[in-house]
Amino acid sequence: MQELKLFDPKALFKHLYINAPIGIALISLDRKWMKVNPAVCSIFGYSEEEFMNFTLEDIRHPDDRNNSMGLLTELLDGVIPSFELENRYFNKNGNIVWTFVHVSLVRDDNDGKPEYFITQFIDVTKNKLAELKLQESIERYTSLKKYNHDAIISFGLDGIIINGNNMVQQMTGYLIEELIGSEMSKLIGEKSSTNLLLALNDYVEIEKVEKEITLIQHKDGYSVEVLVTLAPIIIQTQTMGFYIIAKDMTEQKKLIIEKEAAEKTNKAKSEFLAMMSHEIRTPMNGVIGMTDVLLDTKLDEEQIEYVQIIKKSGDTLLAIINDILDFSKIESGKTELMEEPLNVRDILSETLNMVISKALEKNLEITTSVSPKVPSLVHGDITKLRQVLMNLLSNAIKFTPNGAISISVDTLSLELNKVRLQFAIRDTGIGVPKEQVGHLFEPFYQVDHFMTRKTEGTGLGLAICKKLVELMDGKIWHEASKDQTGSTFLFTANFRVQSNHLDSSQYEMWPQQDDIVENSTEQTLKILIAEDNEVNQFVLKKMIEKLGHKPTLVPNGKEAVEAVKRNPYDIIFMDIQMPGMDGLAATKLINEMFIGKKRPCIVAVTAHAIKGDSEKYLSVGMDAYISKPISINAISEIIDRFEKMKS
Repeated sequence: MQELKLFDPKALFKHLYINAPIGIALISLDRKWMKVNPAVCSIFGYSEEEFMNFTLEDIRHPDDRNNSMGLLTELLDGVIPSFELENRYFNKNGNIVWTFVHVSLVRDDNDGKPEYFITQFIDVTKNKLAELKLQESIERYTSLKKYNHDAIISFGLDGIIINGNNMVQQMTGYLIEELIGSEMSKLIGEKSSTNLLLALNDYVEIEKVEKEITLIQHKDGYSVEVLVTLAPIIIQTQTMGFYIIAKDMTEQKKLIIEKEAAEKTNKAKSEFLAMMSHEIRTPMNGVIGMTDVLLDTKLDEEQIEYVQIIKKSGDTLLAIINDILDFSKIESGKTELMEEPLNVRDILSETLNMVISKALEKNLEITTSVSPKVPSLVHGDITKLRQVLMNLLSNAIKFTPNGAISISVDTLSLELNKVRLQFAIRDTGIGVPKEQVGHLFEPFYQVDHFMTRKTEGTGLGLAICKKLVELMDGKIWHEASKDQTGSTFLFTANFRVQSNHLDSSQYEMWPQQDDIVENSTEQTLKILIAEDNEVNQFVLKKMIEKLGHKPTLVPNGKEAVEAVKRNPYDIIFMDIQMPGMDGLAATKLINEMFIGKKRPCIVAVTAHAIKGDSEKYLSVGMDAYISKPISINAISEIIDRFEKMKS
């Protein structure tokens, strides 16, 4: 090896200066560039000539300009021989360059005066960016862990706890310092801890263990119900441990229990409503039905007046019962829309026919107006629409001592398959005070005070209307009349437009003509009544006899089946609730007897008024549905329809 003295020091320095990967720059005391090596040019992207046009401070990051002031002073004063620090600079492209900087000072050999700085630059941008990314990842993880609402516990493959977040302290009562170094069995029990450690290399088994760990032990001796997730801690592709992520299920369990209790309560409520509907309507059928029959007998004027009072009181009681049951079933979510073809003009006419007598009693004028733009037939819920119109019209008549009532129907919007209609019922009645308008659609609210009010009712009518209108995707509101006394109630509803439709006479689910038992040459129909209640038997029998027919009576479903085997019947009025065999079971057996043959029409007679009953009865093979209390008009309509279908 040749001796070092044979090398030219200047040549050696020149070689190192030019080829060193470290940037070397000579910088004057006033921070101007004096000389730079190729590495400095590479780091910052400028040529050596370009460096002479600006100072070092010109490319330094603003946030780093003052971080070397004190160090430079100490260097110039001879306190320190050199210093190191990190600085950010901007390269020629405007990008930030992170550098590790080493600064030393060259002095005059004779008097020691400072001459210039030697500054060495090492580009650490890649390392710094990686460091920042790592730091960001750590901070994100730390934040996620710190502020997570679940307890996060890390442990090694030996089952020793490594760390935990703040929620662990809240859930277990232990300080993190107390848990670090402890075994997992301290929190999850010996059995779960053993199963967990045995399953750590099998992800299928880990999922099973997750489901088995349902409790975390608290420091005070009780257990906390949890839902556990296990996540591996992977470092450089090696699994080094696991996280237990435990969600406190105490509140969720309470909510589940409360939800189940609420569902049971709703079920009990529905069952209670069904039972109350039956129990109340059954005797009401006797009261109202017998008054109809009694009014058709020879009575003097005084007796007629008394019977009419009984009938009116019975009708009022029935209306109150219906309101309460309707509101209850809507509130419990039992009400759904039944979509069928309907004619808005026909519905309006039918509703008016039901209330016109009351309007005539008060000598009220009723006018209707239906815009030509209203489609003749749409798809919607006939019953719900009629109920809203009936309620609003009844209110208008009730609260209008004299004057007029008008009903108008307009089209608000018409799309390809949907139409939005607006109904308006205007009256010249007593009106509604401004301060009470906001309460109109609240349940059980009545404008006139309950101690002094003159009108009857539950105060549920408008609340029911609001619920029904909302079911039809509409709104209902009140407007005061501007130029006269009275009120205007408006509501909107959406209906589906349909182009191909059946005639309205075909809407009811009546059997086809081939299925009807042909009557003999006798003019009277053969009618069977299946009813267990003696009062209702008598009422139905008298009503049917008044209509010119002689019915047969049986007390239950079993005897109804036997009666049908012995004799052919045209119509069977089948009570739903009967001892032994109910109406549904009897209907099923009768229909099975007549498969492929002509069969009688079976009419469901029930005191139930809960949503879904009519659909249920029709789905098991019944042909029509009437609810108690039964009026002679309802029976007459059933018989008339049968005779019309037969003819």
